[in-house]
Amino acid sequence: MNIHIHAFADEAGESLKTQIAAMKRCGLLGLEARSIDGKNACDLPQKTLREVRRTLDDAGLVTFAMGSPIGKIDIEKDDFAAHLERYKRTIEAAHILGTDKIRLFSFFMPKGKDPALYESTVIDRMGQFAEIARSEGVFACHENEKGIFGDTAARCARLLAAVPALCAVFDPANFVQCGQDTWEAWELLHARVRYMHIKDALKDGSVVPAGKGDGNVQKIVSAYIAAGGRDFTVEPHLRVFKGLADLEQKGNESRIGENFVYATNDEAFDAACAAFRTIL
Repeated sequence: MNIHIHAFADEAGESLKTQIAAMKRCGLLGLEARSIDGKNACDLPQKTLREVRRTLDDAGLVTFAMGSPIGKIDIEKDDFAAHLERYKRTIEAAHILGTDKIRLFSFFMPKGKDPALYESTVIDRMGQFAEIARSEGVFACHENEKGIFGDTAARCARLLAAVPALCAVFDPANFVQCGQDTWEAWELLHARVRYMHIKDALKDGSVVPAGKGDGNVQKIVSAYIAAGGRDFTVEPHLRVFKGLADLEQKGNESRIGENFVYATNDEAFDAACAAFRTIL
């Protein structure tokens, strides 16, 4: 089966050396770059990025996508102009690392307020992201996530319809954590999915290995492959790792499944990769 498996290798360890060892051990093609040597990949100096590229090239690995935090700011309180400049730097980083995909989000919604109040602003900002990406020859890939505008399938669908140049990253666990039926989400969004995150969760929100939760992961993976899909990023979230707290909105943190306990980050990483292979 000709599929392409990558991972958020920072969940195995902070250092690039540790991440490379984990990817090689698990037979992966490369990484979705999120943090490298303890720093966000999109904020690394260009000299450092070129060094990372050479090291990955020497190891026979690729940067599949930029797992950026773009769009994970409060839609009311935070400075969008400054964030847009960070997005442009992220695209520069993508060019250096050799990827054409930028993972991003559709902004944290104020607690207790109807996301519909912010829909036009979200569409305008995501449109700016998508247009800049198009002009730079990369893909802006929106990930469904709890706490943002695009948390449910219906809002993701409206966003994708309003911004034709936007792609989707399909994350089953994030939909489960929002109370969204994942198969319904797949049927609604599959035509726009650029790649998938392999992460599963139980209905109580706790993250578990792929195929062990309520995300219909095996069914969706099979449908994706049958439709010609080939690209996956394993996102373990099976053990707390440095930087996890920075990825999530306060009050919307992920929970680790209590029935799946791993002594080290390497062990959790290996288990996540192995679980995915068992459902292929």
